[in-house]
Amino acid sequence: MEKAKKDAGNKDVRISGGADVIQQYLNAGLVDEFSIHLAPIMMGSGVRLFNNINKEKFPVELSEGVSSQMVTHLFYKVKN
Repeated sequence: MEKAKKDAGNKDVRISGGADVIQQYLNAGLVDEFSIHLAPIMMGSGVRLFNNINKEKFPVELSEGVSSQMVTHLFYKVKN
């Protein structure tokens, strides 16, 4: 994260990855906002994104939701 912030200067730093990577950043308190994009496609099993989240450190509020027949975009802000 330190290298990403340095390289970004005054721009936003965005992370992506599997559930394990995202959980680590959320639990470390390094996320200000995030988005989830849901598509109605069954791809098999996977890791639950919010299973290992410290909910006391991570209160969120939905800031926007946009949907269509193909995808739903959910945008959240982390409340401090």
